[in-house]
Amino acid sequence: MTGTDHEHSESVVVAAQWLADQSNPPHPVVPALRGRFGLSVLEACEAAALARKFRTSRQAFA
Repeated sequence: MTGTDHEHSESVVVAAQWLADQSNPPHPVVPALRGRFGLSVLEACEAAALARKFRTSRQAFA
């Protein structure tokens, strides 16, 4: 599945929410998410992208 039809695993969503809440996000982000949440590289990339969407939505609707 691609685009808006893609469903994320619960661990990806949890990682994305955590990352979106960080005022000082870790750098580099992918290794940090992999270590903290046990994600694969692909899942960590998905979480980072989802976190960006969360932050954008928060700013737009704040």
